[in-house]
Amino acid sequence: MFRRSTDTVNAGDSRGSPWLKPSVGQTTPIEGTMFILRHGETVWNVLGRMQGGLDSPLTERGRAQAVRQGEILRAAGAASLPVYCSPQGRALETAKLALPEVRPITDARLAEVAMGDWQGLGYDDILRAAPDAGANPGSFLWKFSAPRGERLEEMQARVASFLAAVPAASIVVTHGVTSQLLRGAILGLSIEETDLLDDRQGVVYRAREGRVDMLER
Repeated sequence: MFRRSTDTVNAGDSRGSPWLKPSVGQTTPIEGTMFILRHGETVWNVLGRMQGGLDSPLTERGRAQAVRQGEILRAAGAASLPVYCSPQGRALETAKLALPEVRPITDARLAEVAMGDWQGLGYDDILRAAPDAGANPGSFLWKFSAPRGERLEEMQARVASFLAAVPAASIVVTHGVTSQLLRGAILGLSIEETDLLDDRQGVVYRAREGRVDMLER
């Protein structure tokens, strides 16, 4: 079964690259279908610690989520598509469990936002260190203010570069914020609207024909 998560009505001009960057309010033209996965639950997800450019292993639940994502992809007839994956361990582990027969193509542009001095810390630790940061699990915008971390414009640029370079008909295994920025770019959303997109684990987001559906089992 699938649940529709986001609809749009204007697919824009489909000439040239299938991932041309639109202006806000216009969708990115899609010639093909891209399946976007967030990695399964990790130990640090459970502990509420910021991973960013660091890593922690998948939990038992996270491994089961990855296997379920593979089942979703096979049911959607997508298992033979090329797989592009973040080089970070939790994403690679997810890709291996989801589609063990496929060797993913690693791409550093799919890495999670680098959170500098805040990596490895919990929300409470960050709030104590930077009370004005607005750290909360319901938004990603505050993550771009981390000391020595990646800035929003930098991450948007690498996401746009990825979309301009890869075939739309593909599987992408990535991270929470990266997945949101990918889908926001495809749909032509403002950054505030993109911040409201969910970032669930164990599901697959299907981008095609100017819309994004969430597939789940």
